[in-house]
Amino acid sequence: MGFFYLTIAKIYINGGNKINNKIKHLIDVASKRKKAELLLKNCRIVDVFSKEIIEGDLAIDSGKIIGIGDYSGLHEIDLNGKYLSPGLIDSHVHIESSMVSPSQFARAVVPKGTTSVIADPHEIANVCGLKGIKFMIESSKDLPLNVYYMLPSCVPATPFENSGAILEAKELEGLIDNPIVLGLGEMMNYPGVIQGDSKIVDKLKLAQDHNKIIDGHSPDIRGEELNAYIIGGIKTDHECSTVDEMQERLRKGMYISIREGSAAKNLETLIEGITPENERRCLFCTDDRHPEDIIETGHVDNNVRTAIKNGIDPITAIKMATINVCECYGIKNLGAIAPGYDADLIIVDSLEDFNVLEVIKNGKFVAKDDQPLFQVKKEDITEVSGTINFKKIHEKDLKIKLTGNRVNVMKLLPHSLLTEKVIREVETDNKGYFQFNKDKDLLKLAVIERHNATGNIGFSLVENFNLKGGAIASSVSNDSHNILVIGDNDHDMYLAIEEIKKIQGGVVIVSNGKVLKKLELPIAGLMSDKPIEIVKDILEEMLQIAYDRLGVNRDLDPFMTLAFLALPVIPEIKVTDKGLFDVVNFKFIDISVND
Repeated sequence: MGFFYLTIAKIYINGGNKINNKIKHLIDVASKRKKAELLLKNCRIVDVFSKEIIEGDLAIDSGKIIGIGDYSGLHEIDLNGKYLSPGLIDSHVHIESSMVSPSQFARAVVPKGTTSVIADPHEIANVCGLKGIKFMIESSKDLPLNVYYMLPSCVPATPFENSGAILEAKELEGLIDNPIVLGLGEMMNYPGVIQGDSKIVDKLKLAQDHNKIIDGHSPDIRGEELNAYIIGGIKTDHECSTVDEMQERLRKGMYISIREGSAAKNLETLIEGITPENERRCLFCTDDRHPEDIIETGHVDNNVRTAIKNGIDPITAIKMATINVCECYGIKNLGAIAPGYDADLIIVDSLEDFNVLEVIKNGKFVAKDDQPLFQVKKEDITEVSGTINFKKIHEKDLKIKLTGNRVNVMKLLPHSLLTEKVIREVETDNKGYFQFNKDKDLLKLAVIERHNATGNIGFSLVENFNLKGGAIASSVSNDSHNILVIGDNDHDMYLAIEEIKKIQGGVVIVSNGKVLKKLELPIAGLMSDKPIEIVKDILEEMLQIAYDRLGVNRDLDPFMTLAFLALPVIPEIKVTDKGLFDVVNFKFIDISVND
């Protein structure tokens, strides 16, 4: 036994010595007794603490920033006056919305200057439960991208739909102490919080007991109801669509993540509410962003550029994408260029254009000229594939029986996840079934339960999508991810559904009885296992087909917009596999208007 304890003591001491040796080494470099591994010369350094530009040389060693000073390095690079900023941080993102795996997501966002993200894997969790979360965590290892996770708080998002899993506090408890888990993900069930639902309270308590932050999701909640929501421990919100909403939440002590995604774009509106007094409580996020938008337009760098173009001071914009996020989520040693901070840096041409030229992660160059300088592993998707399981349906099952000609319709709004409930007149056949009218912009939308083969099909009529002569189906439908299909004829809709089943998840476009194009998404029916460039090219071709051949409204991203039409937590009206849902009054309603 004595030998055993002596061995353990030696291991402990050696481990401590390694830590001490590293600290001493960094002190020696900072004191110029040793050369730094890397010296970036002639930099214009963005100081997020003093909000100024400091010109000088920056020393880096062992993945850490040593400091600005008269240093020398084993390797020296002259930046010739280029700007050096902390690496950008996305305060709220669903990696699944990029339609690629975490490693392929990293290949896309790191060259854009994103070196850290805070991800909520509730999309895959709604399909695969804990297996999905663990897949995401495992797939995020060994990447030149810090991927922090928030545990999904709403699986399912509401009791008004069927998902592939149910996660309560006891299931989440096994992951809450993982160092990369920062807290509880967006609490979409705001009525449950406000009403003090016991299962919701258990999740809030789990986060609070482990000193973890809780993300919010509270569109249109105001006054005393907002007080009740916040007092549950919720500290952030990314669902503000007006300056008034943002200001009320800021006054109540929340942090606001200003979103610029593919479907929901709130930045240009909310930027008007940023002031010198509240800027430190404002963050940037992308939430849901498609691969073509990431590759062509950017990621968090797009938020920064857009903010600057709309009059925000460049350093303020950079703070919102860096140090503010770290202060909100309690992330240490990130988000700034200062001694002891991780050397996660981006080199940009100017603060006005904010074009990312090169990216440094932990002191190593990982991207240049918009290209990754790293390779990624191929993930094992065995545990998260083969997830499409719905009861056999027939074309006749897509008919909608009405009790009259006046109907509740879901009207889509441009560049928004919000919808409007409107009443319209429609035609029916002699048996009372809805009839398509090519002269009216009214489409049929069906949601087919795809996890447990219940046979559930929910219906809605949709205005302002503008599709003509076909159908689009998808297994991506936030958050329960049942099958969604929209079209102007039952036959194409049926064929699109059958193709989704055949490929076990993806996006399909059908016209005149033929499959025009498809994107296969074998990872939980949400993500491809292919390189992001291939996914981007397929999606771009599908977008052109949707716009040019089917005439889809160009103010909408057809696939991203479709994905949110079954999310019954965003007003005013949505549809789930259980039926048409009035989000404002939180109840199911008939398609037919019964006066």
